[in-house]
Amino acid sequence: MHELSIAHSIVSQAGQAAERAGAGRVTAVRIVVGALSGVSGDALLFSYDLATEGTLLAGSRLEIRNVPVVLHCATCDRDVELPDVQLFRCPVCATPSLDVRGGRELEIEALEVEDALPPLATSEP
Repeated sequence: MHELSIAHSIVSQAGQAAERAGAGRVTAVRIVVGALSGVSGDALLFSYDLATEGTLLAGSRLEIRNVPVVLHCATCDRDVELPDVQLFRCPVCATPSLDVRGGRELEIEALEVEDALPPLATSEP
């Protein structure tokens, strides 16, 4: 299950970004997963909960936005979404194409964070 190592990587990168931003806690991580990425969303969600334990991301949500395969069709001269990842043909004209323009993504899109609490002011007597 390579999703566990992917989840650890997401947690590490998101945690570093949150620390650099001075976030108090991460409440959600939004990622983009392409249809050709080879990642199981269900396995990644399960692994994410394990990977966040004891981190700045503990208790946060992982929100996955799945994106389809997009090919460039030379015949139609446009990018087209594939309805099925088993057939790499333009859905408009049926021309075969291996010019993949989208669908391999696996990236962090956004973090939702809570601001860190400012330090308490102390008054001297």
